Formats: sequence, C-alpha cells, structure tokens
Amino acid sequence: MTSASAPAPGPGPAAPYGTPDAPRIAVRGEAHLEVDPEIARIGITVTARGKDRRSALDDLTRRNAGVVDLVKSYGQAVERLETGAFSITPELTRHGRGERVRTHHGTVHLTAELSDFTALGELTTRLADLELTRVDGPWWTLRPGSPAHRQARQQAVHEAVQRAREYAEALGTTLAALVEIADTGAENARPRPQWDRGRVRTVSAYGAPVPQEEAAPLDLEPERQHVHAQLDARFIMKPPKL
Repeated sequence: MTSASAPAPGPGPAAPYGTPDAPRIAVRGEAHLEVDPEIARIGITVTARGKDRRSALDDLTRRNAGVVDLVKSYGQAVERLETGAFSITPELTRHGRGERVRTHHGTVHLTAELSDFTALGELTTRLADLELTRVDGPWWTLRPGSPAHRQARQQAVHEAVQRAREYAEALGTTLAALVEIADTGAENARPRPQWDRGRVRTVSAYGAPVPQEEAAPLDLEPERQHVHAQLDARFIMKPPKL
C-alpha cells in the first residue's frame, strides 16, 4: 500500500522586516508642485433696508435678482452660483419706553465660482459698484480632480524609486522587487481664506448715487497653488557584498 507524499510547503508570508538574503530598503518619496489655479471663488453679500418687514424684503428681493442676473450673464465663465444664508432682522429703538421696531435689515449671501479669470476681474468690479453690495475674495484653488494631483503623486513615486536605487548603489547592489507603497498623503496645501486680504470692496453707503460711468475692471493676479504628495515605499534589494 502506497501513501501519498505530503505536498511541498508553499511560500510562507513575507517577513515584516528584511533578512540577510533579502534586505529591505524603506524610503519616503515626496513631490511639491507650484501651479496656476483653476477656479476662483468670490463671496457676495446683498443687503437691504426698509421701514417695515415687507418693504425690506421687497428691496432685498429686487437687489438679489439683479445680482443673480448679472452673475449669470457671464455664461460659461461662471461654473457655479449658490445662495447661502438669508435673513430679515428688525432693528429696535434704543431709547424710549417699550420696544419699538425702528427699521428692518435684510441680507443674502451668495457664492460664485469662476474659471475665466478675465471675466472675474470685470464681474467683481461691476458687483462692487452696486449699492449695498459687498464682494469678498477671490480665493484661488484647484479642482478636486486636477491633473496636478496626479502629477505630484507620480513624481513622489519616481523620487522614492530613485532614492532607493541610490541607497542600493551605495552598497554595490541593485533593487530586486517592490514590497509596498503606502500613501501618506497627496493633498493641495490650499491657503485659508483671508477676508481682509481678499476683499475687493466694502458695502456701499445706503442711498449712494448710482455711478455715471462703469469702473475699470480690476486686474486680479491669480495666486499660485501648492500641491504636495508624500508616500512611503519599501523595496527588496539583492544581498550586497560587504
């Protein structure tokens, strides 16, 4: 009676560390790019004032419609227009007996996102020329799927491979295999919004006369964006002769 021979043992799990026969190299790859922005955002605040709630609301509706129409008139240059907070607030008298409403204030906040920076300068100027309208920004950024992020990650990989090769060459050997790549971050180091720095113009005075001539468009210089990618890589190298 013959017995079946035991199967040959298969390869065991890879050791979490190097061995004399398979020394490991662990390196970090980094890349930093400075690229032009792809999008600019501006904040628009429309305000109104009336002796009663209805008049304040009607005035705010009219001003808001004018701003929305103006922004939308730039067509494809505007990628997004969103309305944020809206409020109608009564203002009480400070003196006298009892509480009495003196006037009502209305506010609407909008955000516009543009990809045409030539149109951006003209639009911000025209918005800032409107009564009771405030413009903040612009804030420059990249799209989430910008090719710059991919380019940075690829450069980080190339740097990790090059660095590992240099270590192996210093030992008189070469790389044998890639063991692992751990992505430790590939993100756009976008600066935080700076309201005072980015302000185009503050609110016009209530009841200010309408300008007879349009103001010259602002010359806005796009702010360069910084894209950073970082990863850890581990390689097996051929045993060096020490």
